[in-house]
Amino acid sequence: MEFAGKAALVTGGASGIGRATAAALAQGGAAVYIGDINEEAGRAAAQQLAREGTATFLRLDVTSDTSVAEARRAIREKQGALDILVNAAGWSKIERFVDTTPDLWDRLIELNYVGTVRVTHAFLPQMIERGRGKVVHVASDAGRAGSGGEAVYSGAKGAVIAFTKALARETARFTINVNCVCPGPTDTPLLASIPEKQRDALMRAIPFRRFAKPSEVADAILFFASNRADYLTGQVLSVSGGLTMVD
Repeated sequence: MEFAGKAALVTGGASGIGRATAAALAQGGAAVYIGDINEEAGRAAAQQLAREGTATFLRLDVTSDTSVAEARRAIREKQGALDILVNAAGWSKIERFVDTTPDLWDRLIELNYVGTVRVTHAFLPQMIERGRGKVVHVASDAGRAGSGGEAVYSGAKGAVIAFTKALARETARFTINVNCVCPGPTDTPLLASIPEKQRDALMRAIPFRRFAKPSEVADAILFFASNRADYLTGQVLSVSGGLTMVD
């Protein structure tokens, strides 16, 4: 897919699905901004991607209004408005709901839902002003079908899905597309942190009998970000190897 002349911000772009998405956008010709709280990994990713295209690291904490505002200002000064926004930052911790604490709830909701809202709110006015833009939220199939041990995370990702649909209705008049990709279990550092026994059980439940590669999820994100999806908005696409087959 061709993204020459486009500017894109990928939150959570230092690793996993975010990094794979940033790489694919850069290879397609986009000027990519990698937004991540992990400075070391983010700078390393930007340095590597710069060999294939244009990539810039921005320290970005999606839970901080100040950090998001600084990222917006940096992109505006260097690039102007964004053409593509990919909200891929996220985090989870597997634990029985009855054993969780309000502090964990707050962290999960702030990072996985409110962070997406915050970043979108910061960059959407520029898209509205220009009358075009692509917004792709990365939720999770946990938000569609639920995930044991991730009750609050599932709720936060379900909120991202609902947010996607409502925002798509509001922004269609400005020729802005807002869509959502829901990965199933994907071979990322987050998955690697799960005990081996649980990972094996997950894999056995997937019809393809393997986890997704980050690049395979990135392919779905790039489709929504491309002109091939110009007539799609408010849609939710699962990338789960058949683990979830949701109407």
